[in-house]
Amino acid sequence: MEFLPIISPEDLRAQEIYASYTTTFPVDEQRDKEQFVSLFSNPQVKFMSVIHESETIGYLILWELSSFVFVEHFEVFEAFRSKKLGSHIIRHLSENYPHVILEIEPADLSDDAARRYSFYQRNNFSLIDTTYIQPSYGEGKKSLNLWLLANYTPENVEEIKKEICDIIYP
Repeated sequence: MEFLPIISPEDLRAQEIYASYTTTFPVDEQRDKEQFVSLFSNPQVKFMSVIHESETIGYLILWELSSFVFVEHFEVFEAFRSKKLGSHIIRHLSENYPHVILEIEPADLSDDAARRYSFYQRNNFSLIDTTYIQPSYGEGKKSLNLWLLANYTPENVEEIKKEICDIIYP
């Protein structure tokens, strides 16, 4: 498995990611095209294309913050799901970044949300906050009550929430 950086929104992989991103994630969890493209000029943001057996199977959009990495979006493309590839990606992420934070929908929201929560638990992530509100991505989009998970035990969750809200959301 390879993790290849994408450094330009002109890269065909970036366009493939955006096309999948806009169909996979709910509208309230998406940046618009202009916001998405602007991430490529932010030095804290890393787009990683995940390659397995010469095929692009998914991607990660990461933010390298003060003392942790925040996973803004992670997707294994539909054709490659249920093959344990997501666990390999998470293992690689944790090996390279010992302090990872991510947000998910509350497990009681739907069967898919419960399945995602279970996936992250199996991959050594623990629930660190149930009161987190993801700020709106912009006009016409809602703020969302999400859960924060981590692969470590943060000292100050409130500071982490503040940093996420101040830096990641427009």
